[in-house]
Amino acid sequence: MHLNGHSNDNGRVHAHSSDEPLDLLCIGFGPASLAIAIALHDTENTITPSPSALFLEKQPQFAWHAGMQLPGAKMQISFLKDLATPRDPRSKFTFINYLFEKRRLNQFINLSTFLPTRVEYEDYLRWCASHFEEEGKVVYGMEVDSVRPGSKNAAGKVTNWEVTARDTATGNSVTRRARHVVIAVGGRPFVPQNMQGLKHLAHSSQFASTITSIQKREEGRKLRFAVIGSGQSAAEIFNDLWERFPDADVKLVIKGASLRPSDDSPFVNKIFDPDRVDAIYTQPPSERAAAIALDRGTNYGVVRLELLEHLYQKQYMQRLESPDETTWRCRIIPNRTVLSASQSVNSGVVLRLGDADETKRGAEEEVEVDYVFTATGYVRNAHENILSEVRHLLPEDLRKEGKFNVARNYRVKLDVGEVDGGAGVWLQGCNEGTHGLSDTLLSILAVRGGELVNSIFGEVSGEVVCEGLSSPA
Repeated sequence: MHLNGHSNDNGRVHAHSSDEPLDLLCIGFGPASLAIAIALHDTENTITPSPSALFLEKQPQFAWHAGMQLPGAKMQISFLKDLATPRDPRSKFTFINYLFEKRRLNQFINLSTFLPTRVEYEDYLRWCASHFEEEGKVVYGMEVDSVRPGSKNAAGKVTNWEVTARDTATGNSVTRRARHVVIAVGGRPFVPQNMQGLKHLAHSSQFASTITSIQKREEGRKLRFAVIGSGQSAAEIFNDLWERFPDADVKLVIKGASLRPSDDSPFVNKIFDPDRVDAIYTQPPSERAAAIALDRGTNYGVVRLELLEHLYQKQYMQRLESPDETTWRCRIIPNRTVLSASQSVNSGVVLRLGDADETKRGAEEEVEVDYVFTATGYVRNAHENILSEVRHLLPEDLRKEGKFNVARNYRVKLDVGEVDGGAGVWLQGCNEGTHGLSDTLLSILAVRGGELVNSIFGEVSGEVVCEGLSSPA
């Protein structure tokens, strides 16, 4: 099989070690790497010889936010911001072509919406991924442990990288070499320290699978739930629990005085335009940090207006039955933060809540529930462990801090005296602090994937390989 892969009797694709360096190896095969694969595919006639590429993914199959695939949940961005259209609307990988191939284009048009359901968008992503699976360019069930310097040239400079991955099914290790390595592993679910280790507490990323097992296990029992967070995921889980368990007691604990709407108005939405990245990256660090902090209100700790109105309507109906909010089955508890969480004697969870404003000394309260879901975001630093054996190749001024700073084109800044120009490490989805709020979102993936292909292979061919895009310095 191409790229030194092989299939077992179950049809699962595996990779095995090889000393032949690949041109490109991507760690992770979520939307960011998929956009790169698509951009590379769309340039196959402009790069000679055709580059070799491999994508390693630790999940057993392609999945996108599987834990938040809730009934009726819709996308928060237009389908036109798919993995191809903003870069090249003629690509076969556009959402429109997906609908055409699935024979649903006219029916989708009749919906009169720019926002497909999240379930349909995941199916679109899976449809895109299947193309590269069929070509044997993706290997699932492979968790990358490390990236190390590989071969060196006569000048003593690193010319490729040695990537070691572990087969999650067998435990066997696989080593591949590649001239360019892209790390796009997404974020790790973040649970505050004071809530970790509890049996009946789960992160929002695990909600869909966890709640299904709870339904089966607790059938017939009146349950009590708490949801921690004030963003879209928290609101969606609160709404889902409210509807899924008609008799359950559900509390949404938020730090603010109320849930707030996300701002997706036209002028504000310009912050998610691809060309905004240039302006953000070139700003002085202090100005950039202030701009990003201001932009965060469009995506963090906010909820789409449609869902807010739906929740308000449902709460109003509770008020119709009883003006006393403390008697409501489903409540939003504002201005509170979780001071501590512990296992109760009944195998539930006891939350100690206090005033979200640390300068105030308000009364504390304890809330006991059966299950807790935290919608508390993600940490995006997995690349630091993966690249631990590359730290000594950082420029001297960054070596002590061990920071993997990136250039505008997402290439890690390594010591040019130690690393050949034809060997690079690139980071995706963990550069919000330098590239702006769109870095972790879907908004610019199509263009960004093209930029990366240009940066890597445009240098080889000496020309722009993705039409309509320049190769940023």
